[in-house]
Amino acid sequence: MTRIPRHKYFGTDGVRGPYGGPVINEPFAARLGEAAGRFVLANGALAGSQVIVGRDTRASGPTLEMVLARGFAAAGLRVASAGVVPTPAVSLAVAEARAALGVAITASHNLAIDNGIKFFGPAGVKLTDEEEAEIERQLPAEPAANVAPVIDPNDAGQRYETKVAALLPPEALSGWKIVLDTANGAGYRTSREVLKKLGAELMLLGNEPDGTNINAGVGSQHPEAMAVAVRASGARLGIAHDGDADRCILCDEAGGILDGDEIFIILALHALKNNKLSSRTLVVTLQSNIGVDAAVRAAGGEVVRSRVGDRYLIERMAACGSALGSEPSGHVICREISPTSDGLVAALKVIEVMLVTGQPLSFLRRHLKKFPQRTAALAVREKLPLEHCAHLTSEIAALESELGTSGRALVRYSGTESKLRLLVEGESEDIVSAALLRLETAARVDLPLS
Repeated sequence: MTRIPRHKYFGTDGVRGPYGGPVINEPFAARLGEAAGRFVLANGALAGSQVIVGRDTRASGPTLEMVLARGFAAAGLRVASAGVVPTPAVSLAVAEARAALGVAITASHNLAIDNGIKFFGPAGVKLTDEEEAEIERQLPAEPAANVAPVIDPNDAGQRYETKVAALLPPEALSGWKIVLDTANGAGYRTSREVLKKLGAELMLLGNEPDGTNINAGVGSQHPEAMAVAVRASGARLGIAHDGDADRCILCDEAGGILDGDEIFIILALHALKNNKLSSRTLVVTLQSNIGVDAAVRAAGGEVVRSRVGDRYLIERMAACGSALGSEPSGHVICREISPTSDGLVAALKVIEVMLVTGQPLSFLRRHLKKFPQRTAALAVREKLPLEHCAHLTSEIAALESELGTSGRALVRYSGTESKLRLLVEGESEDIVSAALLRLETAARVDLPLS
């Protein structure tokens, strides 16, 4: 499918920005709700159809929910509020109810100053680029006036807990000590309750949201405290989510951090060995370490790569019939369980492998031999087309020739932030460090950096 140009408002994962800024503000949210409502009605939804809305713990969430609801009501849709729930709970609720639309109000791993809006279609899958472009075209010039929405309650959180807890036998985690860091975010209640139902003894971090502390030094972006707590408490493992709980970063019993690539390999190799995948093709993004390809090939599988972003990952998985995919940030998709990435599902699936094999996480992670990798993120004032950056494109071409099949250089703009992201992999740390410095130097010549 040919991609359309990047939109004015939508990025890699919905609409996101500082609350009260030029995009994430009350008038725009009302306009966006009405536009999204017009879009679904034009595509077959009936007037009065349901939109399921959930949010994370940011203080700005309730206000954005109300003004979005006004927009949906202006378009002729009714709103069901799930309150504070993980993004995957919204996705699952939409898929089960075949609702017209789902909305997660969240800025994911960003701090509380930001907020965002993600949309899900009736199958519980994030909207495509083309669908988002159509919503932008439907935006009214002004928000509708004097629309008072009726917001019904929705029990998406409770139903999510019930379904996810059923992934393991009752009391399967009896005797297990687990450190759980929910980033003061949307998973602070659901992940805790599911693990408790399964019998785990929990040590909680990032579990006291106050509207302002989401992702603040905790969660998947900051797993260091989790690692310290695991070592100090003698826990079997640590689990960390981001603000909307669609990511999972783990910590083994020795305090070693596992990213999305390492989680993926544990699940992929176990599934391949036990013939649990109808397709032996698995999907990762361009940013996954090339050691992933080698490990999967050695197990008799095949890896294909998608653009960065979990929705592009999911699209590629659907296209090739794959049931399992991930990206290093901790987005792990188990399509037979959830239509989107789910941090708690990923953690429970890894625990299932630990239970079946009797092996600790420190042993299971050894199957991935990563190539040395270095990354950098440069703040930019303007995202100039990379093909117009002569020094940078020349350096990329030179490095690709030098690294050959033993490495790679990846340069892309972030879809959610004003940043240029650089990634280099190679045979040694020295090679990778030198190559990254060359890319950074070229980027500073070509681009207006902040």
